[in-house]
Amino acid sequence: MTTIRLTAAQAMVKYLSAQMTPEGERFLDGVWGIFGHGNVCGLGEALQQAGNSFPTWRGQNEQTMAHTAIAYAKAHKRKRAQVVTSSIGPGATNMVTAAALAHVNRIPVLFVPGDVFAGRAPDPVLQQIEDFEDGTLSVNDCFRPVSRYYDRIMRPEQLLTALPRAMRVMTDPAACGPVTLSFCQDTQAEAYDYPVSFFEPRTWYIRRPEPDARELAEVAEMIKSAERPVIVAGGGVIYSEAEEALGAFATKHGIPFIETQSGKGALPQSHEMNFGASGVDGSAAANKLSEQADLVIGVGTRFQDFTTGSWSVFKHPDRKIISINVQGYDAQKHGSVGLVSDARIALEKLTAALGDTRKSGFDPQDRLDWLAHVDEHCRNRDGGQGYLPIDAEVIGAVQRTGSEKTVAMCAAGTMPGALKLLWQASAGGYHMEYGFSCMGYEVAGAMGLKLAQPERDVICFTGDGSYMMANSELATAVMRKVPFTVVLTDNRGFGCINRLQTGTGGQPFNNLYEHCNVEEQPEIDFVAHAAAMGAKAMKAKDIADLEAKLTEAKGSDIPVVIVIDTDPWHGPTEAGGGAWWDVGIPEVSNQESVRQARANYDETSKAQRPD
Repeated sequence: MTTIRLTAAQAMVKYLSAQMTPEGERFLDGVWGIFGHGNVCGLGEALQQAGNSFPTWRGQNEQTMAHTAIAYAKAHKRKRAQVVTSSIGPGATNMVTAAALAHVNRIPVLFVPGDVFAGRAPDPVLQQIEDFEDGTLSVNDCFRPVSRYYDRIMRPEQLLTALPRAMRVMTDPAACGPVTLSFCQDTQAEAYDYPVSFFEPRTWYIRRPEPDARELAEVAEMIKSAERPVIVAGGGVIYSEAEEALGAFATKHGIPFIETQSGKGALPQSHEMNFGASGVDGSAAANKLSEQADLVIGVGTRFQDFTTGSWSVFKHPDRKIISINVQGYDAQKHGSVGLVSDARIALEKLTAALGDTRKSGFDPQDRLDWLAHVDEHCRNRDGGQGYLPIDAEVIGAVQRTGSEKTVAMCAAGTMPGALKLLWQASAGGYHMEYGFSCMGYEVAGAMGLKLAQPERDVICFTGDGSYMMANSELATAVMRKVPFTVVLTDNRGFGCINRLQTGTGGQPFNNLYEHCNVEEQPEIDFVAHAAAMGAKAMKAKDIADLEAKLTEAKGSDIPVVIVIDTDPWHGPTEAGGGAWWDVGIPEVSNQESVRQARANYDETSKAQRPD
């Protein structure tokens, strides 16, 4: 057997750079890294030697570097991914939030945090925690519950099994998610005689599992027997590239579809069978379908509480659920009849089994009425001096100045619900992280999205709260000349959570700056801040000015930040159509408003049907 002597770090880099997609590209595009104690001498040296054959990019924060990698993989429909490496200690734990985000959203990313010495001779090393009862623990054990596959590399030869296992998980449509290879720092530098064959290029194919014949027949019969079926289109539609299959299936069989946050944009809003957003932040047209449906057909969805209105929107007394999902865990949720399969294959086989079956239990005018309502709700109200626009007006401005190339992206706060409800996406024109609803994903995610889809015009919606949490990758985007537009809505605090607080009977408290325990109200100049990091930054005085500045931003070769002051008190629910959301309200309170909210909760929750 022919061997080559390499350090473990060098072997990892050499192996990862040879893992290919069917299109002949590296599956792992490169490495985001902040070096420190634990990865600079071993892995850092290996990456420096690799150069552009396996490029390394430096970010500003370990969590946001990982957010960039996650957005990149999501935009590539999980067919390509990136690596993120950090030092031991705080560098590693900074990435745990991002690992959880990737885990919830089933996104492939490879985390390689440095770890303590496997040999233990210098213990305790800098940044090492010491468990008084377990000598095997390090802070990297925090990654275990938020990784699809976790391994600690303590000997160089362990890479021979760990690396193929990592690749299998990241390319498996059912098991897909984050992988953590905790890399002991002394092991990184140790040499081993690796088989040359280990580093030969390997192509990884994304399998398409076909449905079980019995399950397929059962599901087909359920659809034939239903009078008012509705399809809930989730992110699995996009990851399995089932967009055209979904459109053809819905049209041929007369079954309308509604969208989850992850599934929105699979087909354009203009598709005749697309009735818009479902659930808590759902359209009137979509939730009317849900309430009347005797059969709910989930395609690639986790049935998250926002999608189902905490299981309150599917009200039909004879309601049944079908769940088409590549992951058996999801296919059996809430008493569903599961069809474990790739979404595209399942839809193609189902349409063949259904033949000429066609349903008509919906009113197409509901969809048209809703879209007309959206246009009216998102118009420029032009309230004059002292008027603060609402988020719907901001969305309308971006919609009117956008094109088929525009993709709206966001993560947390008011805008995800408002965009799901009101944004009229083109095909692929929507990118939302709402599985983990992680504030701070926005700017870094916009960079990852633009890197993956340079042909798109990326519009990043973020509130001032999210921007304050994580904005530093704006500087990275400037340095790398990755252009996108940030629309920063400043409502002076956490407006979304303030509305939830007051909407459930509470008093405004600790969300908007004016209700916080501070000595002086902040006056944050976001334009100056963004400009200080090198971005092109400007302030829009109203909606008309916002439209002008959005047009001006087009063609920039660096990020553009447009700030506009907005009203914190008006949310997307004012557009109508949304469903109940199960949020715990105190059973005992000395506030009458809370007691009344609890009474309303007790009454409303009677419609909840989790079974």
